[in-house]
Amino acid sequence: MPVDVFGARDRFDVPVDGLSRPDVDAFAAGDQLFDASLRPYDGLGPLYTRSACSDCHKDGVRGPGLVQKMVSVEADGATPSPDQSLFPYGHTVHPLLAADAKTPIVPPMNAPNVKLTIRVGPPILGRGYMEAVEDAEIQRVAAEQATRTDAIHGRVNYVMYASQPNPDTRFHQHQPGDRVIGRFGLKARIAAVDDFTADALQGDMGITSPLRPTEIANPDGLTDDLKPGVDVTADSVNARATYVRTTAIPLRTPDANGLQLFTSAKCAVCHAPTLKTRDDYPVALLAGIDAPVYTDMLLHDMGDTLADGIVEGLATGRDWRTAPLIGLRFNQTFMHDGRAHDVAEAIAAHAGPGSEANESVSLYQAMSAADRAALETFVDSL
Repeated sequence: MPVDVFGARDRFDVPVDGLSRPDVDAFAAGDQLFDASLRPYDGLGPLYTRSACSDCHKDGVRGPGLVQKMVSVEADGATPSPDQSLFPYGHTVHPLLAADAKTPIVPPMNAPNVKLTIRVGPPILGRGYMEAVEDAEIQRVAAEQATRTDAIHGRVNYVMYASQPNPDTRFHQHQPGDRVIGRFGLKARIAAVDDFTADALQGDMGITSPLRPTEIANPDGLTDDLKPGVDVTADSVNARATYVRTTAIPLRTPDANGLQLFTSAKCAVCHAPTLKTRDDYPVALLAGIDAPVYTDMLLHDMGDTLADGIVEGLATGRDWRTAPLIGLRFNQTFMHDGRAHDVAEAIAAHAGPGSEANESVSLYQAMSAADRAALETFVDSL
């Protein structure tokens, strides 16, 4: 018998309404693991950025933790330099040490043209809906945008699957090196929730798993930590992934006028209100529906102002995947780096040299004060 556990509009970090009692219990078990702080004898390190998933996604929403990225850029401050030799261990800052590590991965001192940026941990609300979206649906939206006569032309980020096969094959059967559609991460570099979970455990915490069994490269050449071998089981990864997959989209109050203004400003082209999910998605409540995700899952050129210079798959240093507008009313900051403090600032931040969103920002700015306020209220209600 389905259990309706929560229903209040202002609740978040709760399971999808209608899950069975065993599925609600699985959600709770995964949530507990997601919140657990890992210690060196759990396998933390040797280099890490945070010690718990919830440090960057507290209560399923945004932050407070963040990740720093570093890259060499050309004189324009946006274009990645052909020479990235300053970063032999990658472009992510790993400042914290454990398990006899002595050398953090930090930005080089006094190096010219090094761009340092931050990424605030995004919400994980409703990510099961995003995983459930059909590949063909994402490709359809990209094909439609390719025919547009304005500047909006989103692209699919096709990436190589980087994890080992998951013993749980219900959600996918990807193999290392498979060409897959990226949909998670701020530049859509990851294809599936379990892969995203394993990648974050490995990259942010130094926690290895059967999906990602190798410690990240580090200056000390350490290949293990205080817990010999692989740190967590595939079941542990999948339990956390279950929590992420079954976290609900917070209830919304429909506003037809706000949606009409949102559409008239062309916001809905990229922040597509719904996408069709696959009929065979294993979480039955999310299968074969119009998922209200407010994203097209595509990469868009957001211009020099928002560029971080980081290349991920087909995403250039100026590209970002359209952020899903889910649970925005629980955010305290907006944009990938938290530079905006309200919806109006976030809309303005979409504009800049070369940004696909310039016309949309202009349409918003041309509205009456009342209409701008109504549009902002609508976005803030999502």
